[in-house]
Amino acid sequence: MPFRDQLEILVSESEDACRSRERNTFDELTGRNSHIILFGSGGLGRKVLAAFREDGIEPLAFVDNKLAGQTVDALNVLTPAEAAARWGQSEVFVVTIWAAWADTMQEQIQSLRKLGCKNVVSFIPVLWKYSHLLPHVQVDLPSRALAQKSQVMEAFDLCADEDSRGEFVAQVRWRLLGDFEALNEPIRDQYWQGDIVRLKQDTVFADAGAFDGDTFAQFVEFSRGKFRAAYLFEPDSGNLRSLQKRLSAMPEAIRNRVHVFASAVAEDDYDVSFQDGSGPSSAPGAGREVVHCVSLDHALPEAPDFIKYDIEGFELLALNGSRLII
Repeated sequence: MPFRDQLEILVSESEDACRSRERNTFDELTGRNSHIILFGSGGLGRKVLAAFREDGIEPLAFVDNKLAGQTVDALNVLTPAEAAARWGQSEVFVVTIWAAWADTMQEQIQSLRKLGCKNVVSFIPVLWKYSHLLPHVQVDLPSRALAQKSQVMEAFDLCADEDSRGEFVAQVRWRLLGDFEALNEPIRDQYWQGDIVRLKQDTVFADAGAFDGDTFAQFVEFSRGKFRAAYLFEPDSGNLRSLQKRLSAMPEAIRNRVHVFASAVAEDDYDVSFQDGSGPSSAPGAGREVVHCVSLDHALPEAPDFIKYDIEGFELLALNGSRLII
């Protein structure tokens, strides 16, 4: 079926039906079983735990190999094997691990099923049910996408090749249905595709959400070190240390053209709560730390030729703070 036809079917659901699906999917998948085990005790797991507790539901345990035998937010942590042996046949396992360093969601679910866990679901239907937790990175209510179906179709029509159209439909399917199996494997060096990007010898590059410098390192390789300046923004202290370590291994002629900002990027300059320590998934707007946000309009001394935004849900804010330089 042509990709445009697939997309039209996806966005044909009424907003009322979609809102009902948002409220009820988790309960339907679990048979309203309130005996829940959370597979992953990181920031997402703790966020989901708090939502269940607000609803009067006390999960049975966290599952986490690294922290097994400890407690997290007053909840016992077990190994996957221990939890599966106790509850695999009867209770609900919710996968609350979602990070670039982790296995895919399909692999997480399959690992639990191999241990004998019968009822395993991802965290997405939980976030739909407890919608005050949203947006979470790029997860949001499907009805918000359906409310903009005309813009969705218009955006699809901007795609110029079949690979782009297929990727667009897969992303919309995931946002509407939480279907991780529809997602394609990431391509290597996703930002630096030679058939799309053309660099000048005096290119200026701004990296919003620089992580440990991985994208900048790809930029250096792609440009063969021929650029005028690079501006890297990264608020997570652990990521910054890794970034500085990567830069220190580069030639001085490269380092002298790099400017690092220990800041998040948004639409204006202000402080915001921050969840750090999650590597590439560290995110503004949640957590106990506080970081400073800047707008690129204010922070950059010159207009860049390329800007990369990978800032865990703050992209639209950052774009609004980049209007002048764009």
